[in-house]
Amino acid sequence: MKFRHTMKSRRAVTAVAIATGLLITVAGCGGGDDGKTDKDASSSAPSKTEGGGDEETKTPAPAAEPALAEVKNGDITLTVTSAVRDQGGFVTVNGTVTNSGGEFWIAADWRGDERELSKNGSSLAGAALVDSKAKKKYLVLRDTDGRCLCTKFEGGGVDGGQTADWFAQFPAPPEDSTQVNFQVGTMPPASIEISEGE
Repeated sequence: MKFRHTMKSRRAVTAVAIATGLLITVAGCGGGDDGKTDKDASSSAPSKTEGGGDEETKTPAPAAEPALAEVKNGDITLTVTSAVRDQGGFVTVNGTVTNSGGEFWIAADWRGDERELSKNGSSLAGAALVDSKAKKKYLVLRDTDGRCLCTKFEGGGVDGGQTADWFAQFPAPPEDSTQVNFQVGTMPPASIEISEGE
């Protein structure tokens, strides 16, 4: 009888010793030896807040460049982010259009009214720069087939809740004209300043 109890006791002690050994081995392997220090490992782990919840450590996004202008018409927001005068006598205007509504927005009235521009589909072909100082209006540049040097929206517009980038190229106003209005479709005019390219 004593022999059985002794064997059971030895088995229990052996099982505890093996389990302890495995835990120590797993804990020792957990840190890894991949060249990372404890500091590196802790920086990639989520940080704990005082409330006890997990909060991911996020790298701050780079600050976006301030917009030159922003105009709205209903759910559509047109933002102009740059207007740069090139050495070749052109001005390239860049920006975004955001559809904050729930329905697909069709950019049909942005292509302009001219018959030649109908080939451009939903695009910025109807955009213009208006130079009040020189009393001139500059239309989007086109190739010999009437295709505009501008963005053509995929699918004809922008989905609800989405933002799309756009660009349009124009003949450059005189160098002393740096303040112009960007106009397209039924959007209000956006007053922008032209900067000199490198």
